[in-house]
Amino acid sequence: METIHLRIEKKGRRGKTVTVLQGFTRHADEIGNLARRIKSICGAGGTTKEGGIEIQGDFRKQASTILRELGFWVKGS
Repeated sequence: METIHLRIEKKGRRGKTVTVLQGFTRHADEIGNLARRIKSICGAGGTTKEGGIEIQGDFRKQASTILRELGFWVKGS
């Protein structure tokens, strides 16, 4: 099982909140598909960067729930 670190960031983003998910050890295509699924469920935009996923807005609870359902360990709030 992969441990995913979940946090929000505002610094350096002009005050906008971004949910950051890091710690994936999967192939970039799999991370892209997972990002697409999370963005769709949250109804938000986002991207994949450096092996992680960034979702626009504070979606910690939704992202945590989705990842746990898929069998990931989630650290952070």
